[in-house]
Amino acid sequence: MARERLLVVDDEPGVRGMLEAILNDEGYEVRSVPSGEDGVAQAAAQPFDAVLLDVWLPGIDGLETLRLLREKGVDAEIVMISGHGTIDTAVRATKLGAFDFVEKPLALEKTLLVVRNALRQRRLERRNRALLEQLSRDVEILGASPGAQRVRREAEAAAASEAPVLVCGERGTGRETTARAIHAGGRRADEALVHVPCGALDEATGGEILFGSPARPGRLALAERGSIFLEEIDRLAAPLQSRLAAWLAVRSDLRVLASAAPDPDGLLPPLRDRIDVVRIHTVPLRERREDIAYLTVRFLSDLAREYGRNEKTVAPEAQAALTRHAWPGNVRELRNALERLLLLAPGPVIGLADLPAELGGASAQGEDLYASFPSLRAGVAAFERYYVARAVREAHGDIEEAARRIGVPAGEVQAKLR
Repeated sequence: MARERLLVVDDEPGVRGMLEAILNDEGYEVRSVPSGEDGVAQAAAQPFDAVLLDVWLPGIDGLETLRLLREKGVDAEIVMISGHGTIDTAVRATKLGAFDFVEKPLALEKTLLVVRNALRQRRLERRNRALLEQLSRDVEILGASPGAQRVRREAEAAAASEAPVLVCGERGTGRETTARAIHAGGRRADEALVHVPCGALDEATGGEILFGSPARPGRLALAERGSIFLEEIDRLAAPLQSRLAAWLAVRSDLRVLASAAPDPDGLLPPLRDRIDVVRIHTVPLRERREDIAYLTVRFLSDLAREYGRNEKTVAPEAQAALTRHAWPGNVRELRNALERLLLLAPGPVIGLADLPAELGGASAQGEDLYASFPSLRAGVAAFERYYVARAVREAHGDIEEAARRIGVPAGEVQAKLR
């Protein structure tokens, strides 16, 4: 785990040295500078988790330094230090976004306690930001294709009402995301959205899970004043469907959102009448291939952030293979495939050789090549032409450089090109 990074801004060499020694001993990575100008430059150049900032500094003072740090978007927690602290200074520092205030001469234990509290606060804020980002991604209907735009419009219209919504489509097409977007855009957005995977409920235990027991409330009770998402409602056992229809007939203080197959034949008429009021059909990925390139970039970026990895790009030939694939598992399958590629592909660029055979990768390409050439000699000659032309292209047309890269004489490269 990376050490948390601290910046000390103080014009007294003794204070800087003491804080560096103490905070290093506590396991932090510490850097110190003697002026506000240096502090702003350091914090703008590299990230810090907390800044210990003296109020009285040569040049710009601590309060002006604090203002500049916030102006430049530095989000480290700021702990102000002063030997001449006043209530007015503390109030001004707090209004500018300081976390806390300690006075000189510094008390070791108090200083360490304030630093620990500041870093704990920063961790909490970062965790909250990550959760909010995740929640915003969970309700975002992605894509610019006509199909994606139509689903987005219909979800926005449904969110403005309280009518039950049935989202129909294949698995992995974003049925849950659509339901979450409707909940998030409606008047119950601040209340709970309770998720019930109906396909996993059996007749014996499903009743207690849905309707509760004397010992515990059911999911329907937990969704009161909020929304309930009944995933794959058409797979719910018939007796539970009848019981749910009767329950919904006498209860009204919750929003019903449900998902089902494209043609929900398993949904019985009494329950269908209750929940199939507004129907939205999601679009399989094979019918909106123009979104695949955008989704690829977006998912790789999101996944790199989640895993703390460097982002990867996809080579054009690999992207073409991804776009050609049928994606029977739809968007969910695409995201899972990209997650594996982010973690397992060795370089910063995901190439055709990195794709598994089922996605049109090296093995599948090999099958196509075998059928394309009448003999091994013809196949090897074709590969050599491709290999040399690729080397020259990557060397920006420099024959000598291309020859050096692939380890052959320049004359041979020229001959292959001819």
